[in-house]
Amino acid sequence: MEQGHVLSAGQPRGELTPAAVRERFRGLVLTGRRYSDSVRGDHTLSGGAPPAKLTPAAVLIGLADRPEGLSVLLTQRTPHLTDHGGQISLPGGRIDPTDRDPVHAALREAQEEIGLPPDQVEVVGRLDSYITGTGYEITPIVGLVRVPFENRLSPEEVAELFEVPLRFILDPANHRQGTRELRGQERRFYILPYENRYIWGATAAILVNLAEVLGA
Repeated sequence: MEQGHVLSAGQPRGELTPAAVRERFRGLVLTGRRYSDSVRGDHTLSGGAPPAKLTPAAVLIGLADRPEGLSVLLTQRTPHLTDHGGQISLPGGRIDPTDRDPVHAALREAQEEIGLPPDQVEVVGRLDSYITGTGYEITPIVGLVRVPFENRLSPEEVAELFEVPLRFILDPANHRQGTRELRGQERRFYILPYENRYIWGATAAILVNLAEVLGA
């Protein structure tokens, strides 16, 4: 999708509807650190302790409501970024002191990065917090996105905006694990290979958590 392109819609709807997504999150608390008692993070996959100092961050899992079914908005980060440059990620970033809460931060970042107006997002819930090896504690916010909207990509942060069908993410067969040596230690991580895309690390782990909630 090119910068300035209008995201639009068109074909028969898939099985998991917006109403079904709302129902999965009904009764789950939006505030608080996490839904489950487990601490999710890079360290839980690879062993060891989480980083001592954590920076709060928030991301938006935007579910675009299209006639062919729901899809997840993802970005390809620009290669020059210090943290996770060139990787596939969810719109989001650090929680600023001026942000009211993680929801406000996720919606603000999505507007800054891809031009998504906050009033076109219906926030329905959140997932477990996720701690990255780079020292971020991420709060994933889940929202239904009304399309079309004009994507205006931040040239400093986002190289591309694309979508992955939710049905692909919900299929456990697509949840793979890989290993890589990092600073002399073997690191394990999730991989969701979609077409020619390599979705891995924290983004993949958060999407696996999404599948756990919506597939329940």
